[in-house]
Amino acid sequence: MAAGEAPGPEPAGGTAGDDKAQVTRSELRTVLLSTVVGTTVEWYDFFLYGVAAGIVFNKLYFPSEDPVVGTLLAFATFAVGFLARPFGGVLFGHIGDRVGRKKTLVATMMIMGVATFLIGVLPTYESIGVAAPILLVVLRLAQGIAIGGEWGGAVLMSTEYAPPGRKGLFGSVPQIGLAVGLMLGTGVFSILNWGTSDEAFLAWGWRIAFGLSAVLVLVGLYIRLKVLETPAFRKLEAEKEKAAVPVIELVRSRVNRRHLVLGMGARWIEGLAFNTWAVFSISYGTGNLGLSESTMLTAVMLGALVLIVLIPVCGALSDRFTRRRTFAWGVAAMMVATVISFEMLDTESSVVVIIAVVLSLGIAYPLMYGPVAALFAELFPASVRYTGISIVYQLSGIFASGLTPLILTWLLDRAGGCLSYARWYFLAVGLLSLVCTLAVRPKDLVDDEAVEEVERPKESLTDRA
Repeated sequence: MAAGEAPGPEPAGGTAGDDKAQVTRSELRTVLLSTVVGTTVEWYDFFLYGVAAGIVFNKLYFPSEDPVVGTLLAFATFAVGFLARPFGGVLFGHIGDRVGRKKTLVATMMIMGVATFLIGVLPTYESIGVAAPILLVVLRLAQGIAIGGEWGGAVLMSTEYAPPGRKGLFGSVPQIGLAVGLMLGTGVFSILNWGTSDEAFLAWGWRIAFGLSAVLVLVGLYIRLKVLETPAFRKLEAEKEKAAVPVIELVRSRVNRRHLVLGMGARWIEGLAFNTWAVFSISYGTGNLGLSESTMLTAVMLGALVLIVLIPVCGALSDRFTRRRTFAWGVAAMMVATVISFEMLDTESSVVVIIAVVLSLGIAYPLMYGPVAALFAELFPASVRYTGISIVYQLSGIFASGLTPLILTWLLDRAGGCLSYARWYFLAVGLLSLVCTLAVRPKDLVDDEAVEEVERPKESLTDRA
């Protein structure tokens, strides 16, 4: 079907015999909006819970005579959500490869929204006793499982809808949610904390932040319900090529097993870099350098602002220079930037420290984070793609992201408070990730699912659903 022709009786995406799926610009905008809202909610919730664990949950749900014990218990529930993500990735990866990307994303967002809302209204330990922390852990598990399935579906929704030559750009759009969620999660809590007394904030102020998350979820659901299933999945259905048990089909293939391992290795530096500069840098700046919390939060916020701008730019670069090459440039750039930035941190100058964080988090990091969604999507065939990228991203997150603050803190202590050991750890991980990146053999999605962007201004998704 040529661009501009009237559509036939089939929905966007055509039949198995069509050379190209035809999608209007309005539909593409709706798809991209649905993905970026979803990932924004995901990361907003992630950072919101992390902040609340250290200043609210330790007091209201894990009271203890030793405040350190209460804080550790609160952060333990934070880690539970992280550990639950791989299970969510396998579960919803299976559903996404068998039932469809759209239905799975609607389910993950509904689960996440209900769990977040219930945390916001959960009675405290003082009201219902030990049931309060137990219920908090259960809700955190639900969040972790839902979030585990969210990322894979969001990036597939955008990459599998992208026109030829724009997979990297489209795949980078959901990634913007990381930077937006980081800003919202820390910003909303800071505003509420500043605008209320300590007593009011603990009594009800913090709950507003979780209520806002529920509102974001409702907006995201409204948008996602307007989106049709991706052309790639509809092609699988038409040709009856869906995998019976995606995770088994995935590990049966030598190429897929190889890409699972290499993908997790490649992502190690990406997870390490983000948690170093968005999380660890704050504690290091305030605890070791004696800088104020406002200085370090400002540094991270500015880094996030630059990140929002450069993520789609770097995604577009991967369309021009290939995903693997762009990601490899990002790994090398992050290694160099971190060595320089570690030296800048030790100047203990507020201005220099802010520049260091922006350099690594805002400028070097997006070279990896922009193309990573399309890169991982191109490692697996459509029949097991949701499961494959979810396992790579969520399972690697345990060691690449979840353990980073703990490892860096231990290395810092072993080095007597300096960053020398941390620098070598960073370089070692970077070299490993670079080798893994160069070893993968991604297959351009255009070979399997071609999408043609056409003009049909009077026709909407709901008209053809």
